[in-house]
Amino acid sequence: MKKSFAAITASVLLTSAIIISCSTPAERVVNAQNNVTEANKNLEKANGEYLADIKNYRKETADKIAVNEKNLAEFKARIEHEKKDAKADYKKKIAELEQKNSDMKKKIDDYQVEGKEKWEIFKTEFSHSMDELGKSFKDITTSKPK
Repeated sequence: MKKSFAAITASVLLTSAIIISCSTPAERVVNAQNNVTEANKNLEKANGEYLADIKNYRKETADKIAVNEKNLAEFKARIEHEKKDAKADYKKKIAELEQKNSDMKKKIDDYQVEGKEKWEIFKTEFSHSMDELGKSFKDITTSKPK
């Protein structure tokens, strides 16, 4: 949004300069129309890039969540032959991680497009949470069952 705002501002300034330097009112109108068209194209491009970023990020996140689910399923199979106490402890941890994974999936699926600035904030916070979840998954799935 900052880039598109800067582009629009630059276009308006350019339009003003051109309008002032034109000799006839007809030239001023044509130049102003051209500048508005260019500004609209820049805005559409910026919005397209923003929406593509959201789409790509959602796909990347869905892939990470699927990997987490696969790792947990494999870990569940690995702990089936463990002692009752160890298995119960692992199952509790697995249930917590499954819930967090599910919550993250819901959070990204429910995200509503609200503007580039809010998206950047959301993405930063969400990425941090996904990194923490990833570390938790790695910690449990790489540990040896007791």
